[in-house]
Amino acid sequence: MELLAPAKVNLGLSVVGRLESGYHELHTLFAALDLGDRLSVEARPRGIGLEVIGADLPTGADNLAYRAAQAYLEAAGWPGGVWVRLEKKLPLAAGLGGGSSDAATVLLALSRLYPAPLDLPSIARKLGADVPFFLLGGMAEGRGAGERLRPVEVVEAHLVLVNPGIAVSAAAAYGALRPEEWGSELNIGGILEALRLGRDPPYWNSLEAPVFRLEPAIAELKLHLKSVGLRGVLMSGSGSSVFGLAHDADEALFFARELQERFPRFWVRAARTVGSQL
Repeated sequence: MELLAPAKVNLGLSVVGRLESGYHELHTLFAALDLGDRLSVEARPRGIGLEVIGADLPTGADNLAYRAAQAYLEAAGWPGGVWVRLEKKLPLAAGLGGGSSDAATVLLALSRLYPAPLDLPSIARKLGADVPFFLLGGMAEGRGAGERLRPVEVVEAHLVLVNPGIAVSAAAAYGALRPEEWGSELNIGGILEALRLGRDPPYWNSLEAPVFRLEPAIAELKLHLKSVGLRGVLMSGSGSSVFGLAHDADEALFFARELQERFPRFWVRAARTVGSQL
């Protein structure tokens, strides 16, 4: 089967404290998009094979998609093997959830190839805090480290995504965050209502300050997206992708073309929010 492993943006990300586990406690609104990596998944008698196209990534246990296949097949009692062909279309370390989405998509594919009474969210949580969201898709409020989810009704929104080719590790972003930069909880209802009405959402990203200190070029990119007329411009996740809101698909495409001309070496895409693929 062939599947889209969708990208996500965080429509607001507030670091509200620290968990007993040592991770930062988050409050965020995840939104899946209509673009992402592509996966082809095929059953085979035994073993796991992974091919990656479009990026120089490991094809063994250092790859999250491989570990997802391994975790599912072990939990299911190794009913067979799988071959995965991963076509990377999202930039790496970009705040768009590419690796987590690849892992979740592998879990979903294997649940169809080898159905078993397994707790997929539990398997997903062990792979990474963002992986459970991609089992749901659509939009969801996230708490804890991002793994405690409450689905919300999807509001259609049109976005322009720009990635400047700067890889930002989540560890570096959180490591540079200062306690005085922690925030309060987001107004999820207010964000959704603003999206419905075409207004600037009342959101923020607590990780912008530390990432902008580490990579000032990302701060400059945010200012440029604001200057051309995009609304609600925000960095997604721990960066380095920045997005802005457009009123409709045509406007998003217009801004994307303009920005691609201005930044020919950057990854620029128009996108929209989507519901679950299940």
